[in-house]
Parts: sequence; structure tokens; C-alpha cells
Amino acid sequence: MTDQASKFDVEGTNQSGVRERNERLVLSILRREGPLPKAEIARRTGLSAQTASVIMRALESDGLIAKGEKVRGRVGQPSVPMSLAPDGAYFFGLSVGRRSVELILTNFIGEEITHRRESYAYPLPSNVLDFVQSASDEILQDLEPAQADRISGMGIAIPFFLWDWAVTIGADPEKMDHWKNFDLRNELSKLFEFPIYLGNDASCACGAELVFGVAETPADFLYIYFGHFIGGGVVMNGSLYKGSSGNAGAIGPFPINGRQMVDVASLNGLERRLIEATGSAAEIVEKTENWNLDAKILEDWLAEAVPAVTRMITGAISIIDFPAVLIDGNLPTDLREVLVDRITTELKNENLAGLVVPQIIEGSMGPKARPMGAVSLPLAKRYMLEA
Repeated sequence: MTDQASKFDVEGTNQSGVRERNERLVLSILRREGPLPKAEIARRTGLSAQTASVIMRALESDGLIAKGEKVRGRVGQPSVPMSLAPDGAYFFGLSVGRRSVELILTNFIGEEITHRRESYAYPLPSNVLDFVQSASDEILQDLEPAQADRISGMGIAIPFFLWDWAVTIGADPEKMDHWKNFDLRNELSKLFEFPIYLGNDASCACGAELVFGVAETPADFLYIYFGHFIGGGVVMNGSLYKGSSGNAGAIGPFPINGRQMVDVASLNGLERRLIEATGSAAEIVEKTENWNLDAKILEDWLAEAVPAVTRMITGAISIIDFPAVLIDGNLPTDLREVLVDRITTELKNENLAGLVVPQIIEGSMGPKARPMGAVSLPLAKRYMLEA
């Protein structure tokens, strides 16, 4: 891991009136680095030992951090590492997809407590709202009162402009038009006392990698997520760049030979091939590992998807010199490895004169990226330093 003083590129301050910012900085460092003693936290934040101690005591009193076992060294007093307290806060993450909806509950360190999932032919506002109400009621009934009291928010990861993709996903356009004037965040705010946050599903998936992922990434990278539709995210200076409308990195509409990337490189194309050949795409709709697919069907999809994604990457790095591109998706680990290898090889066939060839690396969140990305919205908003 990189040193977090450079990762966050900020320091704490000893001036009064900025306690919340200092607390967020400490929590962000502990989330990235793991348990650290107070002296090391003071060093990394630039806070005085006294100020760091005050901040740590306040966070401990709030139940957000906890002391670990003493670590005895060769010289001096033993150090006591401080770490995030798993039960310090809880978060709901709602992922609204083209083929399913999922609600997850995690603790403060991102461990899944429980989840609920429902499949459908395509999403409708009323169905999603009914699912959330029913699923959340079930989850809340199973929680201890102390856990329910520490729920700090819900994040929603949802594709933007859902109505634009009705024909592509085989949905009734008139019914999908209901999304145009439906404010899901506002409707859910009526059901819960905790705050609700909303973000683009692919950007949220990218955010999950930043908050919970273990992939080694540079400060700047392009993120590509292979879901039922393909999407992405842009990371600059270690932070998710959302753009003026929150839709930065929306690579699905990227033009490829008169078509859009979503028609060429998303799992929707693989689903379509499976239905044409076998009459069913249940293998990839209901499972995320150990797909048993006809080799020719998979190869036909890869032969179309990989060159298209590679061409898009070439365009992206010609505008922003991303040193890395991270590949993830709602797909088996072995297929993700194949995509990384094939894209790496395909880049060698591109004319990259004048450009720096990016490293193509695997993401670490996989199918959980979007619901965990939804979780990251309230967590980051309330307990992390916002760059």
C-alpha cells in the first residue's frame, strides 16, 4: 500500500472548529491502512500528538474505533493499535439492475450482515419500491435494537437513463418511461429516518473498489465494469470523478462502428447469443461463478467485445493518460482473467504511437461491486474524507 499521507494528499489541522474533518481523516487512514497506533496516526495526519489523542478518544467514545491488543517492541512502552469498530455503524446498499435488484446490509468495515435479491425481466419503479420495503422490513426485524439504531444510511446504485435502454433489454418502453419522473431516492426517504444517497451503478462499483477493494491501483485509473450493460468510472488523484451530471465514465454509449459499446461489449450480448442458441440465458443470469458455456458462443462474444473495449481504452488514454485500466464485472473470476489477458494482448495491435500503454489489471469486487458501491455512498459521505 502507498503511504496514506500521499494517498489523501492532505494533513490534519490543529486549529479549532475542524474536529469533524480530522475525524474523517483518521477514519479514512484506518480504513485504508488497517490498525495503527496513535503515534503513527499523528505522524500520518500531521496532527500534534495531543490533538491526535483527543480525536482518537472522541472516535472511541462514539464507538467508531476500538483498541487492539498491545504490541510489545524492543524499546519503550508497548503500542496499542487502533482500528475501525465493526459495529460502529451499519449501512444499507441497494443495487437496481436490469435483471435483478439486491439489498445488502453491512457493518462499518464492509462485512456483509445479510442480503436479499429478486430477479425480474426488467425493472419497474413500483416493483423496486415494493422489494425494498419488504426486504428491509425482514432485515430490520432480525437485527438487535442496538444494531438498528446504528444504521447510518442507505446508498442506491442504479443505471442512469434507464428508459433509454428499454428496447435493448426487451422491456416495454411505455412502462420503462415511468422512470423518467420517478424519484427513487425521494420515495425511499419517506420510508426511513436515515439519509439516502444515490449514484450511477457503474460509478458506484468503481467506488466500491476504492473503499473496500484490495487491488493495487495508481492514483489515476479508468474503471470498466462488465455487467448486463457495460459501464465504468474515472478515478483521479485517488478519488472518484463523477463529472457535472454524475455520469462520468459512462462508457456504454461510446460509439463503435456506428453502434454503441453497450450493444457490442456488455453481457447483454452474451445473453442474446445464449438465448438464440439454447433458448435460455439462466446460466449467466442466475450464477456468477462456474459458468458452463459453449466455447464457441463465449468466443464469438469475446471476439466482438475485446477489440471494442480496446479501441475505447485507446481513445480514453489519448485524452487522459491513465497509467492503468481496471477490469471487473458480474462474471466469473476466470472470465475476468481472460478479459484482462485478451485486452492486454489486443492493445499490442493498436497504434499507440505517442501514448503510454496502460497496465490492464483485475478488480477485486466482482459481482458484489455494485451493492457494495451503494454501501460506500453513505459510508464515504458520513465517515470518510471527501477529497
